[in-house]
Amino acid sequence: MGRRVDVAVIGGSAAGLAGALQLARQRRSVIVVDDDSPRNAPAEHMHGYLGREGTPPAELRAIGRDEVRSYGGEVLTGRVLDVRREDDRLRVALTGGSSLLARRVLVATGITDELPDIPGLRERWGREVIHCPFCHGWEVRDRRVVQIATTPMGLHPTPLVRHLTDRLTVVVHDATGIDPDALRTLEASGVPVVDAAVRRIADTATDTATDTALGIELEDGTRLVADAILVGSRFHARVGMLAGVGLSATPHPSGLGETLTVDATGATAVPGVFAAGNVVDPSMQVLPSAANGSMVGAHIAFSLAHEDLAAGARPSAGEEDWDARYAEERMWSGNPNGTLIAEVSDLTPGRALDVGTGEGADALWLAEQGWTVTASDVSSRALRRLDEEAARRGVEVRTLHADANSIRPYGGERFDLVSLQYGSFPRTPEGRGLQSLLDAVAPGGTLLVVAHDLAWAQEEVDPAETTRMFDPEAFVGVARFIAALDADGGWRVDVHETRPRPAGAVSDHHVDDVVLRAVRVG
Repeated sequence: MGRRVDVAVIGGSAAGLAGALQLARQRRSVIVVDDDSPRNAPAEHMHGYLGREGTPPAELRAIGRDEVRSYGGEVLTGRVLDVRREDDRLRVALTGGSSLLARRVLVATGITDELPDIPGLRERWGREVIHCPFCHGWEVRDRRVVQIATTPMGLHPTPLVRHLTDRLTVVVHDATGIDPDALRTLEASGVPVVDAAVRRIADTATDTATDTALGIELEDGTRLVADAILVGSRFHARVGMLAGVGLSATPHPSGLGETLTVDATGATAVPGVFAAGNVVDPSMQVLPSAANGSMVGAHIAFSLAHEDLAAGARPSAGEEDWDARYAEERMWSGNPNGTLIAEVSDLTPGRALDVGTGEGADALWLAEQGWTVTASDVSSRALRRLDEEAARRGVEVRTLHADANSIRPYGGERFDLVSLQYGSFPRTPEGRGLQSLLDAVAPGGTLLVVAHDLAWAQEEVDPAETTRMFDPEAFVGVARFIAALDADGGWRVDVHETRPRPAGAVSDHHVDDVVLRAVRVG
């Protein structure tokens, strides 16, 4: 499956989600692809984030994802394998064989940490083993902290930790390049300095002062006890998927790793490819990463707007995506949905609105049953197919090229039947599209919504193997219709159930329908 999108965001943590939010609010279609491997996954809480102090990282990601989805942006679980230029687009290849054709790409993949080769460090990383006084320093104040110095930059955070606790010990695991004067200054200030390599880190069973005590075993046989270990890491930007566009990481000035080089707007050397967050600056905590992602997202929005202005265009990403899907021969069977037939056959024909009509099989069937039909869709290509088929059959159907989320997409008209058959339109915070559809139902009229049962979408997928190409949480589903009907109070719900799809319409996943039929009584 291939989809067209304004911006593909690679990475769904703070920087990626903040950039996606900016872009979605600029009415750009955005798809975030994330493999659920954030750098701060081992940490129980994040700190220094104004307004979110102490929030678990996973909770922040969940909040951010819902905010992006509330503007119609999608967040897909999967992994990007490759990015390549394809004409004026960037093809983003995903696990499972699908791809995105994007006008812009925002890389927010972060970095991976390479810890010193000391047994016991990796297992405790992000908990008892820390690297950032700003992220974890308060939590270890006044506690026993052993800092393991392995590089010349290793002593950079030491003055901060010395201020947080008077029980700091520095172990020089590798003295190569470390300034002897800096060590003497530490010793003169009362910080013990031990010049010995570390053999391993282990839990200590001999200390009763704390349940989290660790034993640091040195090569000379000395054993130190600590409540926390401070250690620096090398870092590597996660940019392997960019080799196809000729981008790779470059050495960081610290000498501790590599990052992706960008300019002040977040643009890389490859036109259309931007980057934000830790992948460009390993020192960024979560809050600065989010701020950077937001800033870069704004610059991407400007770049798209200027491009459209120069072309004299004001494209609709949703229309472009659906037009591309209808570029091939007939997409669907040409038969009306069986659930529509079952639910509508006993109704007296009147005025009908078929929303998201596609190639128009349902609209044509309604017209043949005596309904006066208006068929709307965001895809002009789909509507042309409907017009051609209606002319061939000698059936009259009025087509309406409309985005469900525009203002008054149905011209303020009201209908005896409003049908949404497997249609989808993006969420908005105020629910404009949903309310417009409800407003189109005349007093005494029927609302019929038939959707795929998406219970399968709750199943976990392995992002290394596949990418789920549709995010139902970014679109208006049956549950949101039910909530809106309940809040309005002027409706009678006659049917709300899940049932098997009619024969001949079963696919690999969509084997059941969720059916909602309601009547406006108020």
